[in-house]
Amino acid sequence: MVSAILESIARLITSVIESMGYAGIFLLMGIESACIPLPSEIIMPFSGYLAFRGRFDLTWVAVAGALGCNFGSVFAYYLGSWGGRPLVERYGRYVLITRHDLDLADRFFGRYGDWAVFIARLLPVVRTFIALPAGIARMNVVRFHIFTFLGSLPWCWALAYAGFKLGENWPSLRHYFHEFDAVIGVIIVIGLVWFIRDRWRNRLRAG
Repeated sequence: MVSAILESIARLITSVIESMGYAGIFLLMGIESACIPLPSEIIMPFSGYLAFRGRFDLTWVAVAGALGCNFGSVFAYYLGSWGGRPLVERYGRYVLITRHDLDLADRFFGRYGDWAVFIARLLPVVRTFIALPAGIARMNVVRFHIFTFLGSLPWCWALAYAGFKLGENWPSLRHYFHEFDAVIGVIIVIGLVWFIRDRWRNRLRAG
Protein backbone atom coordinates (compact mmCIF):
# COMPACT_ATOMS: atom_id res chain seq x y z
CA MET A 1 0.00 0.00 0.00
CA VAL A 2 2.68 2.51 1.09
CA SER A 3 4.95 1.39 -1.73
CA ALA A 4 2.17 1.95 -4.26
CA ILE A 5 1.52 5.45 -2.92
CA LEU A 6 5.21 6.35 -3.07
CA GLU A 7 5.54 5.05 -6.60
CA SER A 8 2.50 7.11 -7.60
CA ILE A 9 4.06 10.26 -6.12
CA ALA A 10 7.34 9.51 -7.88
CA ARG A 11 5.51 9.09 -11.18
CA LEU A 12 3.64 12.33 -10.54
CA ILE A 13 6.86 14.28 -9.99
CA THR A 14 8.57 12.93 -13.08
CA SER A 15 5.52 13.18 -15.32
CA VAL A 16 4.77 16.78 -14.30
CA ILE A 17 8.34 17.86 -15.02
CA GLU A 18 8.57 15.92 -18.27
CA SER A 19 5.21 17.13 -19.58
CA MET A 20 5.20 20.74 -18.35
CA GLY A 21 8.90 21.56 -18.57
CA TYR A 22 10.05 24.63 -16.65
CA ALA A 23 6.45 25.34 -15.63
CA GLY A 24 6.35 21.92 -13.98
CA ILE A 25 9.48 22.69 -11.97
CA PHE A 26 7.95 26.04 -10.98
CA LEU A 27 4.70 24.37 -9.92
CA LEU A 28 6.27 21.55 -7.92
CA MET A 29 8.67 23.85 -6.08
CA GLY A 30 5.75 26.14 -5.38
CA ILE A 31 3.88 23.26 -3.78
CA GLU A 32 6.95 22.37 -1.70
CA SER A 33 7.28 25.97 -0.48
CA ALA A 34 3.60 26.05 0.45
CA CYS A 35 4.53 23.61 3.26
CA ILE A 36 3.18 20.56 1.43
CA PRO A 37 5.57 17.57 1.71
CA LEU A 38 6.89 17.37 -1.83
CA PRO A 39 10.67 17.47 -1.31
CA SER A 40 12.91 19.69 -3.40
CA GLU A 41 15.65 17.11 -2.83
CA ILE A 42 13.85 15.01 -5.45
CA ILE A 43 12.35 17.64 -7.73
CA MET A 44 15.53 19.55 -8.50
CA PRO A 45 17.99 16.66 -9.01
CA PHE A 46 15.60 15.01 -11.46
CA SER A 47 15.30 18.32 -13.29
CA GLY A 48 19.10 18.52 -13.37
CA TYR A 49 19.24 15.03 -14.79
CA LEU A 50 16.91 16.12 -17.61
CA ALA A 51 19.22 19.11 -18.19
CA PHE A 52 22.05 16.64 -18.69
CA ARG A 53 19.93 14.84 -21.27
CA GLY A 54 19.47 18.13 -23.13
CA ARG A 55 15.84 18.72 -22.19
CA PHE A 56 16.52 21.81 -20.07
CA ASP A 57 19.16 24.45 -19.47
CA LEU A 58 20.69 24.02 -16.01
CA THR A 59 20.60 27.73 -15.15
CA TRP A 60 16.95 28.10 -16.13
CA VAL A 61 16.11 24.98 -14.12
CA ALA A 62 17.50 26.71 -11.02
CA VAL A 63 15.69 29.97 -11.81
CA ALA A 64 12.37 28.17 -12.35
CA GLY A 65 12.81 26.36 -9.04
CA ALA A 66 13.65 29.56 -7.15
CA LEU A 67 10.70 31.43 -8.65
CA GLY A 68 8.48 28.50 -7.68
CA CYS A 69 9.73 28.88 -4.10
CA ASN A 70 8.62 32.51 -4.14
CA PHE A 71 5.24 31.58 -5.56
CA GLY A 72 4.51 28.86 -2.99
CA SER A 73 5.86 30.91 -0.10
CA VAL A 74 3.16 33.52 -0.67
CA PHE A 75 0.57 31.03 0.58
CA ALA A 76 2.57 30.13 3.69
CA TYR A 77 3.43 33.78 4.41
CA TYR A 78 -0.17 34.94 4.32
CA LEU A 79 -1.35 31.90 6.23
CA GLY A 80 0.97 32.94 9.05
CA SER A 81 0.04 36.60 8.69
CA TRP A 82 -3.69 36.00 8.66
CA GLY A 83 -4.20 33.10 11.03
CA GLY A 84 -1.08 33.14 13.17
CA ARG A 85 0.46 30.12 14.82
CA PRO A 86 -2.82 28.77 16.31
CA LEU A 87 -4.27 28.26 12.82
CA VAL A 88 -1.10 26.56 11.59
CA GLU A 89 -0.97 24.27 14.62
CA ARG A 90 -4.61 23.34 14.17
CA TYR A 91 -4.53 22.44 10.50
CA GLY A 92 -0.84 21.86 9.78
CA ARG A 93 -0.99 18.21 10.80
CA TYR A 94 -3.05 17.46 7.70
CA VAL A 95 0.02 18.19 5.56
CA LEU A 96 2.48 16.72 8.11
CA ILE A 97 3.54 20.06 9.63
CA THR A 98 4.42 19.36 13.26
CA ARG A 99 4.88 21.60 16.28
CA HIS A 100 8.55 20.66 16.17
CA ASP A 101 8.78 22.12 12.66
CA LEU A 102 7.15 25.35 13.76
CA ASP A 103 9.34 25.64 16.87
CA LEU A 104 12.44 25.19 14.75
CA ALA A 105 11.37 27.84 12.26
CA ASP A 106 10.28 30.23 15.02
CA ARG A 107 13.60 29.95 16.84
CA PHE A 108 15.49 30.46 13.60
CA PHE A 109 13.49 33.56 12.71
CA GLY A 110 13.73 34.90 16.25
CA ARG A 111 17.50 34.56 16.21
CA TYR A 112 18.29 36.00 12.79
CA GLY A 113 15.32 38.24 12.05
CA ASP A 114 14.62 38.98 8.38
CA TRP A 115 17.92 37.38 7.36
CA ALA A 116 16.53 34.08 8.64
CA VAL A 117 14.49 33.83 5.42
CA PHE A 118 17.65 34.01 3.31
CA ILE A 119 19.70 31.65 5.52
CA ALA A 120 16.89 29.13 5.99
CA ARG A 121 16.39 28.79 2.24
CA LEU A 122 19.87 27.28 2.10
CA LEU A 123 19.04 24.62 4.69
CA PRO A 124 16.93 21.44 4.57
CA VAL A 125 13.67 21.14 6.56
CA VAL A 126 13.59 24.65 8.05
CA ARG A 127 13.56 26.18 4.54
CA THR A 128 10.12 24.70 3.94
CA PHE A 129 8.51 26.35 6.97
CA ILE A 130 10.38 29.64 7.41
CA ALA A 131 7.66 31.60 5.58
CA LEU A 132 5.20 30.88 8.39
CA PRO A 133 7.02 32.79 11.18
CA ALA A 134 7.91 35.49 8.63
CA GLY A 135 4.20 35.93 8.00
CA ILE A 136 3.32 35.80 11.68
CA ALA A 137 5.92 38.56 12.30
CA ARG A 138 4.53 40.46 9.28
CA MET A 139 7.95 40.82 7.71
CA ASN A 140 8.08 43.40 4.92
CA VAL A 141 6.71 41.60 1.85
CA VAL A 142 9.26 43.00 -0.61
CA ARG A 143 12.18 42.00 1.62
CA PHE A 144 10.57 38.61 2.14
CA HIS A 145 10.43 37.93 -1.60
CA ILE A 146 13.95 39.21 -2.23
CA PHE A 147 15.46 37.06 0.52
CA THR A 148 13.36 34.07 -0.51
CA PHE A 149 14.59 34.22 -4.09
CA LEU A 150 18.23 34.92 -3.24
CA GLY A 151 18.31 32.05 -0.76
CA SER A 152 16.38 29.62 -2.95
CA LEU A 153 18.46 30.13 -6.10
CA PRO A 154 21.73 28.55 -4.86
CA TRP A 155 19.79 25.74 -3.18
CA CYS A 156 17.93 24.90 -6.39
CA TRP A 157 21.07 25.23 -8.48
CA ALA A 158 23.11 22.95 -6.19
CA LEU A 159 20.47 20.20 -6.23
CA ALA A 160 19.98 20.48 -9.99
CA TYR A 161 23.75 20.40 -10.51
CA ALA A 162 23.95 17.21 -8.43
CA GLY A 163 21.42 15.58 -10.75
CA PHE A 164 23.32 16.89 -13.77
CA LYS A 165 26.64 15.46 -12.56
CA LEU A 166 25.02 12.13 -11.76
CA GLY A 167 23.92 11.93 -15.37
CA GLU A 168 27.33 13.04 -16.56
CA ASN A 169 28.95 10.18 -14.66
CA TRP A 170 26.62 7.60 -16.10
CA PRO A 171 29.35 5.87 -18.18
CA SER A 172 31.10 4.82 -14.96
CA LEU A 173 27.82 3.45 -13.55
CA ARG A 174 26.59 1.48 -16.54
CA HIS A 175 28.54 -1.57 -15.40
CA TYR A 176 26.07 -1.84 -12.51
CA PHE A 177 22.84 -0.63 -14.06
CA HIS A 178 21.28 -1.21 -17.46
CA GLU A 179 19.10 1.88 -17.54
CA PHE A 180 19.79 5.16 -15.77
CA ASP A 181 16.08 5.92 -15.51
CA ALA A 182 15.83 2.96 -13.11
CA VAL A 183 18.48 4.56 -10.90
CA ILE A 184 16.57 7.82 -10.85
CA GLY A 185 13.39 5.95 -9.96
CA VAL A 186 15.08 4.21 -7.02
CA ILE A 187 16.53 7.51 -5.76
CA ILE A 188 13.12 9.16 -5.93
CA VAL A 189 11.38 6.35 -4.02
CA ILE A 190 14.10 6.21 -1.33
CA GLY A 191 13.96 9.98 -0.93
CA LEU A 192 10.19 9.97 -0.57
CA VAL A 193 10.29 7.14 1.98
CA TRP A 194 12.84 9.00 4.09
CA PHE A 195 11.03 12.33 3.83
CA ILE A 196 7.54 11.09 4.68
CA ARG A 197 8.83 8.79 7.42
CA ASP A 198 10.67 11.71 9.03
CA ARG A 199 7.58 13.93 8.79
CA TRP A 200 5.39 11.22 10.32
CA ARG A 201 7.77 10.56 13.23
CA ASN A 202 7.89 14.26 14.08
CA ARG A 203 4.11 14.38 13.98
CA LEU A 204 3.84 11.46 16.41
CA ARG A 205 6.37 13.06 18.78
CA ALA A 206 4.36 16.27 18.75
CA GLY A 207 1.29 14.30 19.76
